[in-house]
Amino acid sequence: RKSWWDTVDALAKPVGRACTPEQMRAWARDDNLWVRRAAVLHQLGRREATDAELLGEILAGNLDSGEFFLDKAVGWALREYSKTDPAWVRTFLDEHEMAALTRREGSKYL
Repeated sequence: RKSWWDTVDALAKPVGRACTPEQMRAWARDDNLWVRRAAVLHQLGRREATDAELLGEILAGNLDSGEFFLDKAVGWALREYSKTDPAWVRTFLDEHEMAALTRREGSKYL
């Protein structure tokens, strides 16, 4: 079966819990956009337990992909983390260039 957003999104969090930060960093640079999307989304819902440094590194490394599904995922990750640490997300948005879709999604709750 071919990878698609619904499959990847369902697996991102459980796989992310089982993997090390180093593995997620490697996934974030993978040639396959679905592997990268899983890395981008793997911390969704962790709230205060989010590793913000890792999140920032992974998101920043995927800002210039030009891929709709990655742009959307980065925005989603920012939007969700803004519920926990809006100041961190504001700073990230201020310091990085990104697709309009990513910025719109990421700033939705700010």
